[in-house]
Amino acid sequence: MKKIRELRADEIEVRVGVVRKNGISLLLYKDARCDMNILDETFGIAGWQRKHELINGALFCTVSIKDENGEWISKQDVGVESYTEAVKGAASDSFKRACFNIGIGRELYTAPFIWIPAERVEISYDGKRYVTRERFRVESITYDEKREISGLVICNSKGVSVYEMHQQKHAVSNEKITGTPEQAKAQLSKKMRGDLEKELQRTGVSMETVLARYNLSDISQMLPEHYRDAMSGLRKSKPVAA
Repeated sequence: MKKIRELRADEIEVRVGVVRKNGISLLLYKDARCDMNILDETFGIAGWQRKHELINGALFCTVSIKDENGEWISKQDVGVESYTEAVKGAASDSFKRACFNIGIGRELYTAPFIWIPAERVEISYDGKRYVTRERFRVESITYDEKREISGLVICNSKGVSVYEMHQQKHAVSNEKITGTPEQAKAQLSKKMRGDLEKELQRTGVSMETVLARYNLSDISQMLPEHYRDAMSGLRKSKPVAA
């Protein structure tokens, strides 16, 4: 099977996640146009196809790619409606999710928790909530041998760097973490959990926001490398106003 390359910096979109008085979180994602370009580049315009179908009221997308023997390999996923265009949003989302299953952009799941403190971003209060009108882009990104993000630089619309991560993944991989995956989870000690919860209370960042960055559903799934990345960002943030 042909190898799907990692995303380039110019192919990655940056979205604002949570906005608080003391800072914002950023999310990395890809759009459907990026998926189509990589499918064309990797398999040729005649080497892939997509179809949509309703299953129990939900819109699914199936993306099929042709291997070297001419056999079709298919991956399917369901979409979520957008707030503005329900059908179009669900179609695009299901397509992007199916492409994740094929492997396009899967490295984005290894992105660190990206927190930008208030002193590095313009935040205002509109009478109901804190907002920012700033836009961001990925200036550069690197990957390690496991296709995980090892370096990341994000700039604002003025070209000023607001977030930098350099070889953190390599630094973590050099540390000794032993045992099975279940034993590794247990290495997040009670003290580590307590320190994390204190930082969340201090900064006002929710546990859900942190877990979402590592695609986790519960703190019991958090590994030491997740903890270190999260704490690194949180400790640089100012405390939330009382």
